[in-house]
Amino acid sequence: MKNYDLKELKRKVKYYKDIPIDEINSADVIDIKDIKIDRRKSSDERLLDFLNVVENPYVFKIKGRVVKVNFSDSDKTAEDCLTSVLKSLYK
Repeated sequence: MKNYDLKELKRKVKYYKDIPIDEINSADVIDIKDIKIDRRKSSDERLLDFLNVVENPYVFKIKGRVVKVNFSDSDKTAEDCLTSVLKSLYK
């Protein structure tokens, strides 16, 4: 397993968590299609690689649009939330 600076990665995650999207320069945001992660690695290593590659782990571009990800303190997974939204849209 590659050596990761876990202290620095934790600092980065904490620092960027609450930065408002209007304070983010879109020119500095990486496009999700440009992020290359080795799928053969474990999920933990892929996450650590992602954190190493991106400047702000909560913000990326998709087809030129800036997207900011937020997480809530709940037991619901992202899949649970997306499934709920899709079910409500397609009743």
